[in-house]
Amino acid sequence: MILDIFLLILCAVFGYAAGSANSSVLVGKLYKTDVRTQGSGNAGLTNTYRVLGAKAALMVLAGDILKGVVAVLFGLLLKEWAGDSTLKDIFAVTAGSFSVIGHNWPVYFGFKGGKGILTTATVIFMLDWRIGLIGLFIFAAVVLTSRYVSLGSIIGAAAIPVAAIALGHKTAFIIFMVFLAFLAIYRHKANIIRLVHGNENKLKFRKAGSTDNESR
Repeated sequence: MILDIFLLILCAVFGYAAGSANSSVLVGKLYKTDVRTQGSGNAGLTNTYRVLGAKAALMVLAGDILKGVVAVLFGLLLKEWAGDSTLKDIFAVTAGSFSVIGHNWPVYFGFKGGKGILTTATVIFMLDWRIGLIGLFIFAAVVLTSRYVSLGSIIGAAAIPVAAIALGHKTAFIIFMVFLAFLAIYRHKANIIRLVHGNENKLKFRKAGSTDNESR
């Protein structure tokens, strides 16, 4: 039991460390630009695209997907050493969840990160691709009809625990899905205020220099 708890803590630490490697900030350093001081100020995929262009955004996309994948795989690896079958079910979920926390509040970059949407989506796809597809479909439908990326992210996140319940997942898994949804929605609190007041900017495809507010 003590070993299981240690391994679970190790999952959390590794996930957080991996998630803290903020791709937007790292890619920005290659361009000698801090995306947190440009555009909307969010260390995210969309802001990177608008400030630095498509090539930089693709590198951020790959980086954020990779760290979510690595975190979950690490949890899956360690669970093979666990003796408690109950804890085994949450090793990968713990590592993935802490990678999102690391992305949002990275220890390497003054705890100022992005909104965690891409990393959250990656983790969920790794844990249950069906929930990932449901969230992605809802996100895409909302964005296509409203052109608000933030609104799509918020509604897509809210659907995650609902989908987990509908698919019959265990209570522990559902609790983590509620936690991930809460993190995603909480990180959009400024966007929610702008949406309520009707001054949230809509998604526009442009090269660089835009100051639209985005989600990630």
